[in-house]
Amino acid sequence: METIFANDKPYKTMKNIFLKRTNSNDPDFKLLVILLDNDLDKINGIIQLAYNQHNVIDFIETVLIAYVDGIPAGCGCFKKFNDDTVEIKRMFVKEDQRCQGIAGTLLTELEQWAKEKNYTHAVLETGKRHAEALHLYAKKGYTITENYEPYIGMEESVCMAKSL
Repeated sequence: METIFANDKPYKTMKNIFLKRTNSNDPDFKLLVILLDNDLDKINGIIQLAYNQHNVIDFIETVLIAYVDGIPAGCGCFKKFNDDTVEIKRMFVKEDQRCQGIAGTLLTELEQWAKEKNYTHAVLETGKRHAEALHLYAKKGYTITENYEPYIGMEESVCMAKSL
């Protein structure tokens, strides 16, 4: 992986995958989040209504976008959970770009960025219906933990944690 700089922002490349560190105002991130929300609606159906309130991101400075051949292909971000822990949020790869290592690359870079900010742990929430996500997170060293707020009592939630 090679780091290059464009417009004073670091990009990382892996084959034809380019990663851009940005924030939640980025128009490509906003587009990908719309696609993510549509995907979640299809997978989860009516139960997604209970989760939508937890997917709102006001402003976040730690957003990562993956580009393939210059086209936005996926995203993820993290926010402070507590003094030493971040919460991984809004992980998504467009359907036609899946199974190419993009999600794993995004997750690895988000973890690296969190470590650069002196965080030592990460948590995340996904759903029981998201087998691909559960597989990815387990492969990357995340283990299932008790549901944390606001997911306590939400039967479809699977919360996971990892030391960075």
